[in-house]
Formats: sequence, C-alpha cells, structure tokens
Amino acid sequence: MSARTVGRVALVGYGFGGSVFHAPFIAAEPRLDLACVVTANSERQRQAAARYAGVTVLASFEELLGRIDEIDLVVVSTPNATHVAFAEAVLKASLPVVVDKPVAPTPQEVRHLAELAAAAATGVVPFQNRRWDGDFRTVTALLEAGELGTLHAFESRFERWEPQSPSGPDRAWKRDPSPGAGAGVVHDLGTHLVDQAVVLFGRPDAVYAEVARWRPPGEVNDDAFVALRYASGPRVHLWATAVAADQGPRFRLLGSAGAYTKSGMDVQEAALIAGHSPTDPSWGNEPATSWGHVNTGTELRAVPTRAGAYGLFYAGIAAFLLDGAPPPVDIADALLTAEIIDAALRSARTATVIALD
Repeated sequence: MSARTVGRVALVGYGFGGSVFHAPFIAAEPRLDLACVVTANSERQRQAAARYAGVTVLASFEELLGRIDEIDLVVVSTPNATHVAFAEAVLKASLPVVVDKPVAPTPQEVRHLAELAAAAATGVVPFQNRRWDGDFRTVTALLEAGELGTLHAFESRFERWEPQSPSGPDRAWKRDPSPGAGAGVVHDLGTHLVDQAVVLFGRPDAVYAEVARWRPPGEVNDDAFVALRYASGPRVHLWATAVAADQGPRFRLLGSAGAYTKSGMDVQEAALIAGHSPTDPSWGNEPATSWGHVNTGTELRAVPTRAGAYGLFYAGIAAFLLDGAPPPVDIADALLTAEIIDAALRSARTATVIALD
C-alpha cells in the first residue's frame, strides 16, 4: 500500500484517446494528479497546457524516463505498435502502467508484459473503458438478476458509418496492414466486444470469424463477424464494422423468459467530444427515448439504461495504486481477449473453426 494520498500520473500520448478518454478522467479523479503529458505534437502540447493548469508537458518519452522518479503511474495512449516498448520501459522502472486496448497486437506480447509486471512486483492494467458503458452495465444487471431466464443467444454490435479510411499523417498507423501495427476494426472495436463477452461468459471453447476489407484502398480490415462457442453457455455473436450506413441493435439478448433489445451507443464518447466534463451532475445519463426494452411475449417494458461511468476505471486505478486493491481490469482478461482475437483472425484466413486450448 502506498504512503501517498494522491498518485502522480504521466499520460503518454495526447491524440484522440489521450485527450478524450484519459486526461479528463484522470483530472476528475480526486486521488490522482495529471502531473505530466507527453506528446511530440506542438499543437497538442499547447492544448494540454491550456486545459490542465500546472501540468508538465514533455516532448518525448525519453524525457519522461529522465524524470520517472517524479511519477507513480504511466498511462500509454499511443499507436498500438508502440505499446509494448513503452510499457516495457515503465515496468523495468518498477512502475505500474495502464495501456490502451488492445494492450498489444499479439497474445505473446501481452503475456510478455504480464510476466514483466509480475517480475517487477507491479502491474500492467488494460484500459477497457467500455466495461462502464451504460448499456453494458444494464445488460450485466439484467443477467445477474436473471430477468431473461436461461440465456441462449447474445448479440453485440459496434457498427459505424465511416466509408473513407482514416486520413492524415497522425492516423496513418490506422491504415497500416502489417501484423505488428495492430490496426483494423478487429483490434479496435472488436477488442471491446470480445472483452465484454469475456466479462460475461469467460473463456469460449471455439472461435469462428469472417473478416473483410471493403473501403478503398482496402489496407486493413473494416468489417468483421465473430462467433464464440460455449459448450454450456449462450450462442455469442459479435459484429464490428466501419461500413454500416444503417446500424443494427447494439445488444440483442434472447432467453427462456424474454428478450432484451437496445439500440444506439453509450452517450459518454459523444459528450466527451462535445467538451462536456465527467464531473457534470448528469454525466452518463441517457434519455428515456433511447432506453432498451424487455419483451416477454406478453409485455414490452422499457428498461432505464444505467448511467455510463468511465470514471470508475480511474477510481479503480486510484484504489489499486494507493490502497493495494486489485486493478479494475485484470491483465489475464486482456490475454484471453488477445487469444480470441488471434483465433478469430486465423479462423477468417482459413475459413475454419478454431478451438481454444
């Protein structure tokens, strides 16, 4: 347990992920101090300094390593191919590190980081904020309460309409087809979908997937279907796509006592992009017009969506760092997710069902 009452955090990367999903929640958590932001981009340096009074802005990761004794935790929000090298350096300095999903492009690399963390008696914590989406929190509560009876089908979708590939030099890594880049919709949206399935159902017995590239120039996968087989569980079907002009339901669950269907996305990302603060009293609340419904065959009942709560991840990080609590996301879950993603990509290449050991 730390003797400190506030943990000093360095955020590496201040692009979309760092500025939207990390910095606001680190700054909003009373037991964490956003002490440092690392970005080589001069405009992002200016933005970080203007938004967070007192933050130290550094231009390189090497500069951070030179001042690592001033920091208690490092958060890595950089292109996927850089995660392992940055996380390795932090762990070798015996500091804990939070790493954006998918942590690393391969299960072997995730396992390597887990072993380094164990050897250094510290932690590597996957950033899986979508566990605190309001709709997923609602699904979890419905299943825990047994309101749908025995669940036999679970459908989950992250579908977007982005018919053009990401453009601009700072997004070139998202178009990189090389395996080490970890780019494409499977590693992006797919990682969230698989992680949520892992939270609910654990390790599947087998994986089947279909993966496609539709957008010009077709460099990385942008459309995927993944099926997870559980010998004693529901049929789990997951869809991730960037090329859906008309989106299907976010969740569709079928059980022996009824069904739950929910459309639309969690409201937190849109609120963050619009500049709203997670300290707003109404943070994460979804309008009643967007609530999902339970259908029992004789009754159609609206189910209030639980408030989205991304801030709970960094509240959990504060407890992990200062109180010795377990991390809010276990690296073992990220390893299982990486194994499932790897199996899905192999399944798509070979048109076969891949059994998991």
